[in-house]
Amino acid sequence: MLLWGFLARQFRRWQVYNRTVAELSSLDDRSLADINVSRSEIRAVARHASVAA
Repeated sequence: MLLWGFLARQFRRWQVYNRTVAELSSLDDRSLADINVSRSEIRAVARHASVAA
């Protein structure tokens, strides 16, 4: 049972990561600047969001 919980948590984190990368990547540079994120930081922000989820 412990393994299934771990796998479910990892899958949720992967989903959050991918969704965050997709949403931030779809923004233009001006919108990203408004939220203080550069294109090079998108993956780091997504990684941080997935750990928090």
